[in-house]
Amino acid sequence: MHLAAVLKEDGDWAVVIGALVGALILAFVVDRALSRRTEQLAAAVTRGQMSRETATRLRFVRRVIYSVILLVGVAIALSQFKGVDEVAASLLASGVVAAAIIGFAARQTLANFVAGVMLAITQPIRVGDWVRFEDHYGVVVDVRINYTILRTAGETRVVIPNEKLAAGILQNDTLIDDEIGLEVTVWIPPDADATRAQAILHEESGGDVSVAELTPDGVRLAVGGGPAPAPERGAREADLRARCHARLRAEGLLEGFGASDRS
Repeated sequence: MHLAAVLKEDGDWAVVIGALVGALILAFVVDRALSRRTEQLAAAVTRGQMSRETATRLRFVRRVIYSVILLVGVAIALSQFKGVDEVAASLLASGVVAAAIIGFAARQTLANFVAGVMLAITQPIRVGDWVRFEDHYGVVVDVRINYTILRTAGETRVVIPNEKLAAGILQNDTLIDDEIGLEVTVWIPPDADATRAQAILHEESGGDVSVAELTPDGVRLAVGGGPAPAPERGAREADLRARCHARLRAEGLLEGFGASDRS
């Protein structure tokens, strides 16, 4: 059977193509218009950039509107084919069964979408935040309908399903302040003078120093540093750790603590 035969008697390929192309164009135009308008509004109201909360919510709303426009276009195009009405009527007649089947098949997608809505509303993370999730640490570059994208310090993109973000334990270093406190770990031998080591490291770092752990192999000291911008955290902590280690060695507090030991 020729493909055109499946069109309704009053259907037209022009309507099908027009609906699809029109939906794509309209979705693109609306998305760009919303993007420009929100930037202009932010500049007029705040005389600067949008807040992270506003930027995250607007990105999510733009993508929802974009998806709805496309779905409407596809629905209009499908309505021009024979059998669609019958299929729709059958689905409505057996709505409970259809809903159960569709819900089961798309449960993961729906869960990620609902989680995305909750993330956009509650704002535990925002575009521009530096966060740690499981073994990944980076800056949030986008919060999409079904997933969130992190960019690590090594320029790796990590894609995380929104459902996992909503249900997991998330560390957000910039939720309150753009600067975060530094903290590094330094080990000294078990027989070293921990009190003296704390005083020396406090002088070196300018931050609090505490005994975090005592083991037969050594003493773990937690050394705090001053606040630093989140993007510089890794480099600043590496520098602080190196300075603390060098100072302890110069003071003779790492004697007998070789490469095979913790340090």
